[in-house]
Amino acid sequence: MNIQIFGTTKCFETKKAQRYFKERNIKFQLIDLKEKEMSKGEFTSVRQSVGGLEKMIHMNCKDQETINLIKYLAEEDREEKVMENQHVLLTPIVRNGKLATVGFQPEVWKNWK
Repeated sequence: MNIQIFGTTKCFETKKAQRYFKERNIKFQLIDLKEKEMSKGEFTSVRQSVGGLEKMIHMNCKDQETINLIKYLAEEDREEKVMENQHVLLTPIVRNGKLATVGFQPEVWKNWK
């Protein structure tokens, strides 16, 4: 497995994901979204794996102004706006190659090989 966890060091759900993999002795790489954002390729891979951009957005995040803007943008412009404002993503985003989850989902991770 090649696990990447995208999140922030202050996010409780990201900490839970880290603990999940540590307890099972599964190596992972933590990418702090405040320091380094997802690349276009990573972002696209996650979007395709989870079933769309809407499932990646944290609708109750602190930045409601950006969320409201994203809601009312034309569909073709939304992805670019989210890429520019990755702090609105629901975390943790956990990748294992082409597989990905958004949020704390140990029931999915336990089936990854």
